[in-house]
Amino acid sequence: MYLSNWKQNIITQTIHHFYIMKRRELKKCVNNLCGELFAECIALNHYENVDKDAVTNVMESILMMQADIVCRISHVQPGAGKKFFKKLRQDLLDRTDAIIDDIQALA
Repeated sequence: MYLSNWKQNIITQTIHHFYIMKRRELKKCVNNLCGELFAECIALNHYENVDKDAVTNVMESILMMQADIVCRISHVQPGAGKKFFKKLRQDLLDRTDAIIDDIQALA
């Protein structure tokens, strides 16, 4: 399936350099990642046999994830660098995996 290949390639490339990126670059990567997930939902929304409310809920969760992660990147606590970004990276991976699973369940 297209989404599983996307998950393996794009997410791995984005998250691989997570620790050495500047905050501006991290925000761009998160925005691109969420944009790709959102585009998948929009494409899925055009199918006739898909529950539109469920797709809308997934789209809302993508937007909430994007806002949360970008806000966390913008407001890093002083002195908490490595632990903070390690937890942020893991949260991003977990939430992205959950959203991809939701999209695949809808398809």
